[in-house]
Amino acid sequence: MYQQPLLWDMYEISYGQSTLIGVKFRGRIRKYALSQGRMVLAENAVDVEGKVRIGVPHGEKIEWLKPFILSIMPGSSFTKVLENVKNPILSKIKCNFEERYTI
Repeated sequence: MYQQPLLWDMYEISYGQSTLIGVKFRGRIRKYALSQGRMVLAENAVDVEGKVRIGVPHGEKIEWLKPFILSIMPGSSFTKVLENVKNPILSKIKCNFEERYTI
């Protein structure tokens, strides 16, 4: 059954000079989203050191998620990096630019 791809907005989360990798951060975000009945994708960024990227359905604000993240990692910052992305690859931003690829 064919279905239009979902559109996603991507955010990058950083924690000062510290890394968010190796502290079960992605899994905790996922579990919290499930407990709230929300859709979220979470991946470690491989093109920048120590950051995590999340994807939420396009147009959905992350205000529901920020208090949770700040409760476990106070001082975290959030930056929207892309919006309206079909089938996003969160780990590497440049992979989301379709014009880079031929099939």
